[in-house]
Amino acid sequence: MSPRLDLALQSGLTLSSPLTVIGPTPNHDLSSLPSDSQVVQPFKPFHDHFADQGFTTTPKADDPCQDAIVFLPRAKALARALIHQACNRASGVIVVDGAKTDGVDSVLKDVRKRVTVDGPIAKAHGKIFWFQSDPQAFSDWAAPETQSVDGYQTAPGVFSADGIDPASALLLRALPTKLGSCVADLGAGWGYLSAELLRNESLKTLHLVEADHAALTCARTNVPDSRAQFHWADAVTWKAPESIDTVVMNPPFHTSRNADPALGQGFIASAARNLTRSGNLWMVANRHLPYETTLSELFTQVKEVTGDNRFKVFHASRPRR
Repeated sequence: MSPRLDLALQSGLTLSSPLTVIGPTPNHDLSSLPSDSQVVQPFKPFHDHFADQGFTTTPKADDPCQDAIVFLPRAKALARALIHQACNRASGVIVVDGAKTDGVDSVLKDVRKRVTVDGPIAKAHGKIFWFQSDPQAFSDWAAPETQSVDGYQTAPGVFSADGIDPASALLLRALPTKLGSCVADLGAGWGYLSAELLRNESLKTLHLVEADHAALTCARTNVPDSRAQFHWADAVTWKAPESIDTVVMNPPFHTSRNADPALGQGFIASAARNLTRSGNLWMVANRHLPYETTLSELFTQVKEVTGDNRFKVFHASRPRR
């Protein structure tokens, strides 16, 4: 079990079913929790991880429960929103677990101003604490379901929720007019690139592939076009239902605080696998990320077509088989 949660249970915390676990990652061992616990995880790879372990797993849930555990995300507004959601759903105990780097000390300080807290217990560079559910105490922590950015709909916690990502904007300016009739946007986010691409009437089908369920929900609103097909999926393992002429992407490079170039490299491999033999990849990346070798290994032709001191845009063509 997660070390802090294990210590809390040994120290007198008791949990009752039905139990909801909000936001765990594969770093959290839930094996000692009741098998009928519901896991709420909108990120598809993490969702599938817990589903494979036999948990009832959902990207979003509103069903009532007795107790709830919240594993804190990094985004402060989202962390508060999850605590508010837990209080609205659970009638019993709310458990909050988080690392110091995810702001658990700040959250604990704010929670203590509103309710009586048990614990906290510090271990492994983090803290865990718990309190009796009180929805009214956290009513002002409710996050808006959506927010508007330059005419687009976003949501708290999704990538680039507060504005158009400058790397995506740079990529869009570099794209040619003709991309082919079938295009895939890997890691489509809330749909900025896809919405702009569909202004081109020559595009017949656009596949939006996104692992974040909340972001994809926004994309469905931002891309109200019958040519768009939406896939809640891990772009690294996604298999296209048809031949893809062009892939565009601004791949993420971390799922935690530390950069992980292997994630972007997985996106590149997925693009190469799903493209036609004469297909094209257009991607943008942070300047410091080492993607050139992977691109050269998987594509016959690779060129950096534009960039600045922060980002670089690549055009790669003819994937190697």
